[in-house]
Amino acid sequence: MSCQKLFSFCKSNIVLMIASVAAVISCFFVPVNAQYLFYPDYKVLCLLFCLMAVVVGLQQANLFTVLSEKISAKIKSVRIMGIFLTLLCFFAAMFVTNDVALITFVPFAILVLSAIGRKDLIIYTVILQTIAANLGSMATPVGNPQNLYLYEKYQISAGSFFTLTLPIVGISLVLLLACWLFVRNAPIAMQQNEQSSRIDKKGLLLHTVLFILCLLCVLRLIDFRILTAVVLLALLIFDWKLVRQVDYGLLLTFLAFFIFVGNLTQMEAVSAFLSKLLLKAPFGISVLCSQVISNVPAAMLLSGFTDAADALILGVNVGGLGTLIASLASLISFGQYAKSADAKNGKYLLVFTGMNVLFLVILCGISLLLI
Repeated sequence: MSCQKLFSFCKSNIVLMIASVAAVISCFFVPVNAQYLFYPDYKVLCLLFCLMAVVVGLQQANLFTVLSEKISAKIKSVRIMGIFLTLLCFFAAMFVTNDVALITFVPFAILVLSAIGRKDLIIYTVILQTIAANLGSMATPVGNPQNLYLYEKYQISAGSFFTLTLPIVGISLVLLLACWLFVRNAPIAMQQNEQSSRIDKKGLLLHTVLFILCLLCVLRLIDFRILTAVVLLALLIFDWKLVRQVDYGLLLTFLAFFIFVGNLTQMEAVSAFLSKLLLKAPFGISVLCSQVISNVPAAMLLSGFTDAADALILGVNVGGLGTLIASLASLISFGQYAKSADAKNGKYLLVFTGMNVLFLVILCGISLLLI
């Protein structure tokens, strides 16, 4: 690998680099031994692999693109279009993760708004899409990596999980819809060009079946080893190229954090300090930690030192709001916007921070009442 490729890989996988360095440093304090084999949660790693592969397959089957194109072509007002683009990310993130929702629908939103002559709404819309994806993904165990990890870590039942997250998700939906009341409504003067995207029916059928199997595994109705074997076999037979498109950087990041957190739990002084800190304010600590290192690493780090599952789940999910790095999905949408024509990055960051902090303050207050 050339220096340029290595630099590019490190730049695009900065969290993996940080996690790897942290894991290596921790190894000097806890020498490598057989206990290391018990650090990783193999079920989480296998589930993440299967979900990522299947969701990429659904993307390539054009399911999301075709559905969004057909619906948007029928919309006649700017406000309804904005609501539609926001809700696309909100509900899609519940099932295909916040990252995938933004990768899929942010470019689509920029294209649509440019086509109807409303480039002035691109920043506002993309930011609301980002907030929507981060909050919508909170609704389900498969909505984002931290949910999947914590759901398995604390062995939470599906009923308990939904009871905890859905009130915040419902309030978030109301807030997102209210944001569009501040946008002056107007008829859409120009519709998009005639759409040519088509659904790959065979690919859709294959990956829909595999996705259902993934959900059954999340609900603990299928053993994760059976699921992994079935998904791998299906992909190797019908769509082997997808195996190369899985985000292995995320899997390696999880593995590095498993080692880092596992070693921290073996250090009595560190373990005692973090446990004492989290005993006082698990929700607040998880929100603050997410602002600095993002919510996925925060969930993995803090879960090793607290049994306050409810506070931690709400904290790292709501904590995905705030700074640009609080949720890695936010970096994805910013990157998509920055590549668009006439991008105003400074204005985007200013508006993004203001809107995210507003949502963060409101939802932190509501979460504390629920906890």
